[in-house]
Amino acid sequence: MLTTLKNAFKIKEIRSKILFTFAMLVVIRIGSQLPVPGVRGDFFRNWFQSQAEGAFSFFDAVTGGSFINMSILALNITPYITSSIIMQLLTIAIPKLEEMQRDGEDGRKKIASITRYVTIALALIQSTAMAVGFGRQGYLVKFDALNIICAITTLTAGSAFLMWVGERITEKGIGNGISIVLVINIISRLPEDLHNLFQQFVVGKAPATAILAAVIIFAVIVAMVVLVIILNDGVRKIPVQYANKVQGRKMVGGQTSNIPLKVNTAGVIPVIFAQSLLQLPSIISAFAGYSGTGVWSEILKYLNFSLWCRPGQIKYTVGLLVYIVLIVFFAYFYTSINFNPLMIADNMKKQGGFIPGIRPGKPTSEYLNKVLNYIVFVGAIGLTIIAVLPYVFSGVFGATVSFGGTSLIIIVSVVLETMKQVESQMLVRNYKGFLEK
Repeated sequence: MLTTLKNAFKIKEIRSKILFTFAMLVVIRIGSQLPVPGVRGDFFRNWFQSQAEGAFSFFDAVTGGSFINMSILALNITPYITSSIIMQLLTIAIPKLEEMQRDGEDGRKKIASITRYVTIALALIQSTAMAVGFGRQGYLVKFDALNIICAITTLTAGSAFLMWVGERITEKGIGNGISIVLVINIISRLPEDLHNLFQQFVVGKAPATAILAAVIIFAVIVAMVVLVIILNDGVRKIPVQYANKVQGRKMVGGQTSNIPLKVNTAGVIPVIFAQSLLQLPSIISAFAGYSGTGVWSEILKYLNFSLWCRPGQIKYTVGLLVYIVLIVFFAYFYTSINFNPLMIADNMKKQGGFIPGIRPGKPTSEYLNKVLNYIVFVGAIGLTIIAVLPYVFSGVFGATVSFGGTSLIIIVSVVLETMKQVESQMLVRNYKGFLEK
């Protein structure tokens, strides 16, 4: 990786893209420290501390601390991510959007434009809920129309600005801009989390205990990173043979190819969906200012990540079992939306392709579906292990950190994808140089 970066900086075009990306990230980190006008930062920070182990801890992690600071970028790119997921789901449900997706570049531009409008609408809804919901609890200097409108406008504009920055990074920088913004937010929280871990388990302990704790922390982090890399790069290749065909006086075809089926076909989406669904009741209760007792309060405890796997409160671990079921369910659900075995089988049949030992048409579709179900299950188990381990360590050992398995998957996946893009651009640059010579 370091060698790739060193070689990339030798090429002026790629060096300019990397520096542009870095400059945009600096702007984002500065924006994460600028408070929203009319907000009582201390009040909100104290309020957040009482909620940090619950619904908002992951949200603060992916916003890079801008949420706890209630900065102008407090919403960050979460509205854009949500709108992108909504558009992906609607593309399957609405024929008009599906037709746009098939129209090539023009269709994708139209869908991207709609996604932007949906992002602004979601940011407006979320900022309104935050301004009104939190404002009633006293986080605004003065709860009046002017401060509410100012907070809504600032938060919505901040989210729109980050969306624009992400698109500019994609266009003029390196990697997928939205993913890069998300990763830099998560990484910005890692030093503080690692410092807290070492303060909790290493500092002040006996030398032997401190060394053992440090080794265990390092080993767990490395093991999870390796597992994420294996899960991210794991592919099952289905061999495809194309029959010989006569075109004019030539015999064409007879080629061998393959269909690469990724082990983790849905990426990090199942974990995000599962977390969002479990956090929704707690978020609604927080916005509504509910802090009572009773059955609803008990249900919220089962959905509270910080109470899972605690030896003294083992009954709340039922919520973890629900979390695991949701991850597996959404892994299958999201894969079924993005991968259509019947369409692939029909396209193969039209092009004269077949899987050795499997008849074209319906048998091919059934075979692909069978293999896909097996692969998705393996990928879902891997995702579950990565997503659940932080909660196990948090419950059993009290290791509280803002990042977890989801953050790790995002970081590793985006870094690997960005490095591949840098290498591909370097390869294209070398080919151009060769052709010019």
